Amino acid sequence: MATAKETMENQVDAELDFASMLDNYVSSDMGDLEEGSIVEGVIVRVDDDNVLVDVNFKSEGQIPAAEFRDAQGNIMVNVGDRVNVYVARKNEMDGTITLSFEKAKRMQIFDQLEDMLEKNGVIKGTITRRIKGGYTVDLGGVEAFLPGSHVDLRPVPDMDALVNQEYEFRVLKINRRRSNVIVSRRVLLEEERDTKRSALLQTLAEEQIVKGKVKNITEYGVFVDLGGLDGLLHITDMSWKRIRHPREMVQMGQELELKVLSFDKENQKVSLGLKQLVPDPWQDITARFPESSRHNGKVTNLVDYGVFVELEPGVEGLVHISEMSWTRKLRHPSQMVHQGDEVEVVILGVDSEKKRISLGMKQVRPNPWELVGERFPEGTVIEGTIKNITEFGMFIGIEDGIDGLIHVSDISWTKKLRHPGEMYKVGDVVQAKVLTVDQENEKFTLGMKQLAEDPWSSVPTRYPVGNIVTGTVTNVTDFGLFVEVEEGIEGLIHVTELGKKVKSPAELYKEGDSVQAKIIHVSADERRLGLSVKQLKDDDERRKPKDYQSGNNEVVTTLGDLLKQKMDEAN
Repeated sequence: MATAKETMENQVDAELDFASMLDNYVSSDMGDLEEGSIVEGVIVRVDDDNVLVDVNFKSEGQIPAAEFRDAQGNIMVNVGDRVNVYVARKNEMDGTITLSFEKAKRMQIFDQLEDMLEKNGVIKGTITRRIKGGYTVDLGGVEAFLPGSHVDLRPVPDMDALVNQEYEFRVLKINRRRSNVIVSRRVLLEEERDTKRSALLQTLAEEQIVKGKVKNITEYGVFVDLGGLDGLLHITDMSWKRIRHPREMVQMGQELELKVLSFDKENQKVSLGLKQLVPDPWQDITARFPESSRHNGKVTNLVDYGVFVELEPGVEGLVHISEMSWTRKLRHPSQMVHQGDEVEVVILGVDSEKKRISLGMKQVRPNPWELVGERFPEGTVIEGTIKNITEFGMFIGIEDGIDGLIHVSDISWTKKLRHPGEMYKVGDVVQAKVLTVDQENEKFTLGMKQLAEDPWSSVPTRYPVGNIVTGTVTNVTDFGLFVEVEEGIEGLIHVTELGKKVKSPAELYKEGDSVQAKIIHVSADERRLGLSVKQLKDDDERRKPKDYQSGNNEVVTTLGDLLKQKMDEAN
């Protein structure tokens, strides 16, 4: 039977053996569980809140289930799965350990990114959202920054269209401590472009038919990506017909088949043509559209100076505004036609070299001015309605669109009108005589006074020089008096013909006064009648002494009469 001493020694030996076994276990199984390292573990339990992972430590590590969920919230692991986890902290005293699945994943991704940065590799990622200065890109667990200048070779018109799209990227810079990653898509596009460009430059030639994609649209043309090299399709080489903007024919991203018009290999400039793939409609244009022939066309464009009419696809002609109507004075072509209207035109001229066709619309119908000249020769008396009254005359409607002008001076032989509206109004029906019909200048003049004889033609006969007339003062001016001797016939008494010492006619006369005067000048051509009060008085004075000397008993001259005579002469 063992003694107490032996029993105690056996117990100590057993404790020593257990401690030795425990040390061996810890040193053999947990020697690589260093904080900050990544180890492999086995998932032993999965629930909604946590996932337990066994990493051969005293206890399992508990990781939030959120680290294992996908974008839809589903847990992506099961019991028994092996996963890499990051050892954030361990405590050997109480046997607890803190693990992270996301951090391990991020560290592994950073390792891959650093390897790609070193080897100039390519990684795929998804643009998740726009931020200031660029985009955020998901590289499979690590967010990277994509500067706006590194999105594409050219500025992107719609920045939001790139969100949620997957692309390949080149890693430009990594800062693991700050978890910063900068990527570029433009670098890869430039490399791809340079490769394609080198290959294209070896095969590209003038007159070659190539395919390309519309890359940019401007007012003057379209830039087309031929596969590493951009070519310009000028607006004038897009269609044989006239277009206002390239967007009428192409849109962004559209695939086009084009012809190489010119190629400068040294400067890498390519001019392209689209219309050159179809025959030139201007060939033999004069045979299809000879002068004076009539055709139907469609109004394609209106400008201030006329309208463009498409005669056939690729062939347009211009109807100048002056060739649209015989009679209407148009301010703008829209007063007659609108875009899309079908019109009949006459070919006025064809310039095949400059690709220009002059058209006329009014020539489809007879020139009404020629008909007017035939129907209303000079001297014809016509009746018409006053359509418009101006200061210089009245316009009378003759034919549809043709008006005749009665000048204010041709309204009356005798009445002095300041404005035709003093006698007539719009809508009045009047008679007039045709004076001139100028077809070339499209002028039609009429006269109303010509319907009656000119009263001035008989004035020299009725009012010979030397006769004495009595009239009424109609106007008093600084230079004399206007005196009406009969209706419409006025004579002028000049201030010098009023008396020797009369400075102003207004001193002696006013409108409405009756005046007796002698006719001293008459001219029917000049329509002038000169009168004199002074000469009439002189004649009277010359007759008085003769009457006295002849012994006229009725004339009694006294001293008072002589004094009065001297005073009159002085005046």
